[in-house]
Amino acid sequence: MKALALPSCPRFLIIRPSAIGDVVMALPMAATIKKACEDAFVAWIVEPSMVEFLQAQPHVDQVLAWPKSQWKELMKSRRLAALAREVLQFRQRLKNLKIDIALDAQGLLRSRLLAVLSGARHRIGFPSKEPGSFLMTQILSKGPRTRIIATEYEHMMRRLGFLRDAYPMGIFIPKKDTRTARHLVSHAVGTQSYAVFAMFTTRPQKHWLFERWAGLAHKIFQEFGLSVVLLGGPNDVPAGDALARRHAFTVNLAGRTSLLESAAIIQGARLVIGVDTGLTHMAVALKRPTIALFGATCPYVNTRSHHAVVLYKPMHCSPCRRRPTCGHAYTCMAAIQEDDVMSTARRLLDAARDINLAKAPG
Repeated sequence: MKALALPSCPRFLIIRPSAIGDVVMALPMAATIKKACEDAFVAWIVEPSMVEFLQAQPHVDQVLAWPKSQWKELMKSRRLAALAREVLQFRQRLKNLKIDIALDAQGLLRSRLLAVLSGARHRIGFPSKEPGSFLMTQILSKGPRTRIIATEYEHMMRRLGFLRDAYPMGIFIPKKDTRTARHLVSHAVGTQSYAVFAMFTTRPQKHWLFERWAGLAHKIFQEFGLSVVLLGGPNDVPAGDALARRHAFTVNLAGRTSLLESAAIIQGARLVIGVDTGLTHMAVALKRPTIALFGATCPYVNTRSHHAVVLYKPMHCSPCRRRPTCGHAYTCMAAIQEDDVMSTARRLLDAARDINLAKAPG
């Protein structure tokens, strides 16, 4: 592709409003741009729930909260004049940033419209089944079909000439969030080492069986001596409480932590086990020993890390994503057994122990 004619201090806008895992996987784009263009300015459009998380990331200069839910409600209630005012105000905020290059890392009509609202001369994004490609000045492919984490974002950075090294997965966690996380964990499990279960997600076909989580918690404690910390959002509190009641060594912190505090708790975990949810992708980015349980969705199988393993048992119908055909049996997730997870956990914990021994002063 033809190289971009960048000004001396280029101003970028990354458009990846959701979801948590996708934002985590796209996050290295900001660091990559800053490394390639030292004087670059990087702004990011995200949904309100992730503003604080992105504001803490050192390579993101400004975060704009996109009030998607508010706009949808105004549209639904046919308050079109109020919606128009909100859109115009948001457009003005974007135009005040004087963006040169808008990078649509989502590839939906609404994200393309946000790129147009920015007034950016260069609007670059992915191909999509949704309409609106004419709104972009350049469409970049997502690259070769692979099962490697975050390849589409990596490919965009390479095609634009910003990335020559490895794609730099990672999350910055402020000290205050680390302190809060340590306090929460120490109050819950004392000085005991712990595993994190990221067992909650938005769609039932991505869940693993509740009874297997209960059995796994018992085995994790019995074999490895690890307490189990449950993380999730406010809606996950009842299910977390139900599991925590099964075992004295299981603690439910769902709904009690911010994203950054959750990341800090994950950072301190000996082991993380989760389904296709943002917290699992955080664990992979943080290079914690992680087991990801995928089925109806399988965003990747290669984690770019020997610390993280995907357990995925493909069926003839998988990945079905949002359209299961199994009559709510979710056989792809049911095929993953507790013993599969335990054998993988042994391997990861043994490898982590070997690495720690190698690092120890001799």
